[in-house]
Amino acid sequence: MKIHPDVPTVQSISGYGPGWIGLATEKITTSVVIGSGGERLAWNCSRFEDLGAQHFELLAALKPELVIFGSGDRLRFPQGALIQSLIDQQIGLETMDTPAACRTYNILAGEGRSVVVALLIDTPKG
Repeated sequence: MKIHPDVPTVQSISGYGPGWIGLATEKITTSVVIGSGGERLAWNCSRFEDLGAQHFELLAALKPELVIFGSGDRLRFPQGALIQSLIDQQIGLETMDTPAACRTYNILAGEGRSVVVALLIDTPKG
């Protein structure tokens, strides 16, 4: 039997804190979409209140099995009209705060699941 440490073959989130997430050695301070298939896209939304249907249409276009939505520093659910594109394509959606979304993404991506995480990195209104 060969024993060796697990080495992730997908991009994984290496850390997180208030206003940032880590991807490998990079610190990301803006909202981002990360996929288990290697996708990484800017998610042009800095506040939960500014989310629109177009944000979720971008996720649906990636055609994952599951979308994990990290709603920022606290749990907030998007209105049904915003996620209609995911519903229409029968793409699952799980909503949680951003730290929990990071952990869940790492587990599911590490299992080889087709998953996308959309992380809202809150920016104070100003």
